[in-house]
Amino acid sequence: MSGPPLGLSAMQLREVIFPPGATRHDWILDATMAGAIGLLTIPPYSMRGLDQHLDVAQMVAAILMVAPVVLRRHSPILMLAGVTVAGVMQLIVSDAPMATLAVVPLVSYTMARWIPGHEARLVVVIGGIASILGPVRWIIDDPTYISLKTLLSLVLAWSVCIGLVITPYAIGRRVREAVAADQDRVEAAEERYQRLLDEREQQARLAESKARSQIARELHDIVAHSLSVMIVQAEGGKAAAAKRPEAAQEALTTIAETGREALSEMRRIVGVLRDEPKSEQVDFAPAPTLNDIAELVERASDRATLDVRGQPPKVPAALALTVYRVVQEALTNFLKHAGPEATAQVTITYGMRDISIDVLDNGAGTGSEESTSPGHGLRGMNERVTSMGGRLLTRSRPSGGFQVTAVLPLRAGQ
Repeated sequence: MSGPPLGLSAMQLREVIFPPGATRHDWILDATMAGAIGLLTIPPYSMRGLDQHLDVAQMVAAILMVAPVVLRRHSPILMLAGVTVAGVMQLIVSDAPMATLAVVPLVSYTMARWIPGHEARLVVVIGGIASILGPVRWIIDDPTYISLKTLLSLVLAWSVCIGLVITPYAIGRRVREAVAADQDRVEAAEERYQRLLDEREQQARLAESKARSQIARELHDIVAHSLSVMIVQAEGGKAAAAKRPEAAQEALTTIAETGREALSEMRRIVGVLRDEPKSEQVDFAPAPTLNDIAELVERASDRATLDVRGQPPKVPAALALTVYRVVQEALTNFLKHAGPEATAQVTITYGMRDISIDVLDNGAGTGSEESTSPGHGLRGMNERVTSMGGRLLTRSRPSGGFQVTAVLPLRAGQ
């Protein structure tokens, strides 16, 4: 037969005959073990009395039985082959069990411990055959006559011999399975750890994406509102310049203040994103609060009025910023779409459980933005409100104009 036995590939067969992992330390340990076993078992066959001749065949068989132990970790299969050949030779040259048979349990354990699968059972087959042939060679002197005593001795000898093969084999398999189970646990722990790292990385990416979305909304609200106010003030100042120069001066002052405030807020937001914050002093101005809404409406346009019902409660900074941005975005849409003659009414109601915001105008525009700009305008406003557990209503009014209504709970989950 040209191919390897048992359907194994050449590489698999090589790994069975020469298991990987034998180190220089293993070679030294196995050589030391072989030497120790040899010192304990070989001398009785080399040191005979003056009236006895040295049995060279037994001496050679004893050495051949011990020598393969050197290959214990490097190649258990070759060790089994060498011990098998030496065992057959001992059956021929000796009519009594030799001391070097002490290596048999070691061979059985080694095969079970280091050889995987069905190949390891080869030692049980060979050991079982030897456990029958050995006692027959040692006990039966006359094959033509077997007494009951001889038969009992054979049964006892067979039991002892097969036990010296099966017991170490079972121990070796148990050790191999325990080591494999430990390796499986380690691999499972490593897999869980890697999965945890992947989940943390995914959470970090989600947090980063959320932060980018929030920053985009902040920049949109600041730029869109500020530019809308500046455009309205510029147009109003231009129209009033000829008749009321002081009105044009007031419009220019509002434009300048709005521009400076927008620039300051943009620096605050962008400044925290710099890789080297020490290179430039970052302006950490506080975020807008509920008390800043009145100034926001007054600065936006003289066509917008504010009605506050109730006392502003003490709320988290995120909720206060959301209320501020809703009013800001609603006024931005009013200035962009309602027309130059429209007016707007901003009503804020501070209740026991929630804050209600109503921005109503009587303009002719729709107040809506293009749906192709996700994350901006009304869509960004809706994201802000829903993130705080609130509800948002935006629609055209039947009587004309546009309505923005938001209800925000004072505590999340209400």
